[in-house]
Amino acid sequence: MEDLILKVKVQPNASLNQIIGWENDELKIKLTTTPEKGKANEALIKLLAKHLRLSPSSIEIISGTTSRHKKLLIKKFNMDLLNKCLEKKN
Repeated sequence: MEDLILKVKVQPNASLNQIIGWENDELKIKLTTTPEKGKANEALIKLLAKHLRLSPSSIEIISGTTSRHKKLLIKKFNMDLLNKCLEKKN
């Protein structure tokens, strides 16, 4: 397990909260929340933490807080777990 920098593309105002899959080098995620006052960022962290079985405090947005394109720091993470979560979605 090691720290991981994850690039994410967020689509707010979607009909469902869901992890779509890889789009180029970014993980595409749809969120039902609006991108105002940090609501979408909170929802993003909560969704990823749930699916990756991590504490929300293990995930930090390190760039792109006001952008659809974000970089996340995930502390002490296993990449195999992310791939297994994505396989279940597809």
